[in-house]
Amino acid sequence: MSEKDIHRLLFAVVQEQDIDTATRALEALGLPVVFLSSAGGFLGRRNATLLIGLREGKEDEAIRSLEESCRQRIEYLTLPLEGSPLPMPAPVPVTVGGATVFALPVERFEEI
Repeated sequence: MSEKDIHRLLFAVVQEQDIDTATRALEALGLPVVFLSSAGGFLGRRNATLLIGLREGKEDEAIRSLEESCRQRIEYLTLPLEGSPLPMPAPVPVTVGGATVFALPVERFEEI
């Protein structure tokens, strides 16, 4: 790729379970993908931050691919009941997963 080929950079934070599916789907579209191991969010779970270089007009296609390959899940957190004399945890459903995507313009791209 040359400097003029990459116009946008997507940062996509995906759950650990979706890394392989997401990278395969993006690579099948011919998109360059780099992933960095990361952790965080409300639950402090392991995830990956994907760096995706995009040519002009490929952003919608990349996001659609992420929507199809990164699914949301319901997980249960156990939280202590307030005011309870015994520390009995109550399971609380929390929706996790999917992808969090940031898009940035690329001013300069070089392969050295």
